Amino acid sequence: MIQFLLNDTPIAVQECSPSLTMLDWLRTKKGKIGTKEGCATGDCGACTILVGEEHIDANGQLRWHYKTMNSCLLLLGNANAKHIVTVEAVTTGLYPTLTELHPVQRALVECHGSQCGFCTPGIIMSMLALYINHQTYPGKKAVIHALGGNLCRCTGYSPILLAAEKAYSYERSDEPYSAMAANFKAKLFANLDDIPFLKSGPRKFYLPQTVQQLVELKALYSHAHLVAGGTDFAIELSQNMLLPDIIISLCQVKELSQLTDNHGELQIGAALPYSQFTHLFYSYYPESKELFERLGSSQVRNSGTLGGSIGNASPIGDPAPLLIALNATIELLSSTGSRTIDVADYFVDYKKTLIRNDEVITKVTIPKRPKSLKLACHKISKRFEDDISTVCLVVALEHEQNIITSARCAMGGMAAIPKRANHVEQQLLSQPLQVSYFIDAARAISDDFSPMSDVRSSANYRLTVSKNLMQRIGIEFCQPASSINSSNIAITRISHASL
Repeated sequence: MIQFLLNDTPIAVQECSPSLTMLDWLRTKKGKIGTKEGCATGDCGACTILVGEEHIDANGQLRWHYKTMNSCLLLLGNANAKHIVTVEAVTTGLYPTLTELHPVQRALVECHGSQCGFCTPGIIMSMLALYINHQTYPGKKAVIHALGGNLCRCTGYSPILLAAEKAYSYERSDEPYSAMAANFKAKLFANLDDIPFLKSGPRKFYLPQTVQQLVELKALYSHAHLVAGGTDFAIELSQNMLLPDIIISLCQVKELSQLTDNHGELQIGAALPYSQFTHLFYSYYPESKELFERLGSSQVRNSGTLGGSIGNASPIGDPAPLLIALNATIELLSSTGSRTIDVADYFVDYKKTLIRNDEVITKVTIPKRPKSLKLACHKISKRFEDDISTVCLVVALEHEQNIITSARCAMGGMAAIPKRANHVEQQLLSQPLQVSYFIDAARAISDDFSPMSDVRSSANYRLTVSKNLMQRIGIEFCQPASSINSSNIAITRISHASL
């Protein structure tokens, strides 16, 4: 069975569909209809809930940390040993000293931040997470970041942003959730089952806790569906009506949730959510913010993982071009041993990879940053944030005495797989760091890629915008910012032209 705390109520579930999401379970099994279903794809935020997990803080203390997630993307089985907080719990009885609305609710009412109200529960939960994790008002930028995954079509965001600030002006009540979660965890008998699971007839959901349990399950069920954060897999369940017989979740495998900094070489567990490693990634590769901060929303980044993105093998997954350009490797493990391969070699064809039926991705290794490395990351999408890439371009160069000694260029959205641009790299290699050579390299993109036309853009647009981006990178690499004139800026504007 799986066990978790729902608001202030311990829950134990065993007989249940393995593919049931937390959203559907809340609404159909528990009558918690305050959590709304909007898109059921993680885009609108109407179904946002808080998920509490134990983490070790900066002082080495074990404490409960609360973050937002889309309940439409959270599989019920992945809630094991966690604290699920819904909008019904924001006011009722959980705050003993509170006799009226919670400060975030009161502020939203007084600032007229709600109209139709459908999106309001999700907005409340995102504001609540911000309120819990910041003792004082963190500033407008942080609020916008926190609410980036909550869509509001009627009210407009100005009163919502005002409400987020005003919530801090009221008398503050202590957050009650951690104490309840700690009390629940103390009474949780994790050894009731060797491996937490759900079942519905022959269909099963397994939640291994160790890598040994994981590889043994994968050897036993070679065609099982692996899932970590589920940010793409849950969409397959809800939109394409996928009904897998066996699901194996990686999200609680301890060895796959580690982050190691070996003097600049980063080892990132395949099941570690983006929000738990990007801060360290940015310290070595700040240019990567262009991709990671625009990868979904806070809710998605709190769930999604590198291992899941690579394993999904999407040609428009944002991390893959970055990992390829940085010469990253992945470790594949089975019951018979492990092997390490380059991320660039992992992708074979559309949704086809080198992984074997009995293998799982365990970690991603990012090499140390060379001193002379120049890195550029650019993503073009219809919406600036929380949208799928139309084109993703990453260039990593090393140089010596102003001569390019190494060039790696990787692109997403331009082929059936994310892959290197070999002709572009050859055009740049051994050339001086001058804009003209990047213009030549831009022309070579047509030799590397023959993109398709689809609902996101035409093939011609993809080629044009890619060439513009390459010229832009040349300007960024070869000229100081103060010398970039208006004609160069025009390239940027063309790159971000409307699709």
